[in-house]
Amino acid sequence: MNFDNLLMLAPMAGYTDLPFRAMVKNFGVDISVSEMISSHALVFNNQKTFKMIEKDCVESPFSVQISGSKQEILQRAVEILNQKDGIDIIDLNCGCPAPKVANHGNGSGLLKDLNLLVKCANLIKQTSTKPYTSLKLRLGFDKKIPLELASAINDTNVDFVVVHGRTRADGYKKERIDYDSIALIKKHIKIPLIANGEITSVQVARSVRERTGANGVMIGRTAIKAPWVFWQIKNNTDSLPSLVLKNLVLEHFDKMISFYGERGVVMFRKNLHAYSKGLNGAHEFRNVVNSMTESTQARAKIEEFFTQEAQLSEFPQLVTLNKRTS
Repeated sequence: MNFDNLLMLAPMAGYTDLPFRAMVKNFGVDISVSEMISSHALVFNNQKTFKMIEKDCVESPFSVQISGSKQEILQRAVEILNQKDGIDIIDLNCGCPAPKVANHGNGSGLLKDLNLLVKCANLIKQTSTKPYTSLKLRLGFDKKIPLELASAINDTNVDFVVVHGRTRADGYKKERIDYDSIALIKKHIKIPLIANGEITSVQVARSVRERTGANGVMIGRTAIKAPWVFWQIKNNTDSLPSLVLKNLVLEHFDKMISFYGERGVVMFRKNLHAYSKGLNGAHEFRNVVNSMTESTQARAKIEEFFTQEAQLSEFPQLVTLNKRTS
């Protein structure tokens, strides 16, 4: 795999499903990642979980991110993933800050027991038949431990690591982002590192890579509102792609209905909130969106709100969103 200026879409619960990943892939994402999958849910044959690891034909390479800390369960989960075609990477989540995950020793909870983290990572690598394994982690649980993390990473056999520049205690506070600690980890490890956190534009992506020495960047929340940020980074430009906003929204909506059926109408509400933010009449449109349940009606309302003539370049507020979100 070429790690030069690699662009990754971050896993985000409720957002990075197959329709969204397929749409964003068109903007130049190198690696798309599933929503975080519970290793327990895989082992206990949860059908919703199996739908979450389905991939679109355009997704290659494709990474499935799993959470867990019980080695027997992790091994069985990986053995199940081994039987699924189209998965190129198995990623172990060591960064999720959600209490329902971390309080059970999973996600960022693993940062409190680096020996267990190393054992879990190496077990996945040993069990997996997929080409690559990786880790996604934060700078620590309640304090920054970059050198300890670098040592732990070097004790694993994973192929690359994604580092989010905050501790679990930092949550998503903008002022807590620490790229210098990412740089310190990068300096002391032997494998490629992807930087994550508050990367909101082509300028920030360039600055973070220069500051950290990272091989690439992972972007999450900005991609929800401005998926074209990947295209901008790939092309090293502030310009926007020649794209009609209405067409993008309709493409995403159609993929949702194809994948989820009529349930996709309700699930797409949050995406419409993001796409319409800052546009004239957005508040009234969101009120309409929140009552939509039927796909034909919903599609008509989308066509009515997002005018066919509107190009992305006509929406400067969508660019400024990149400066406020991540």
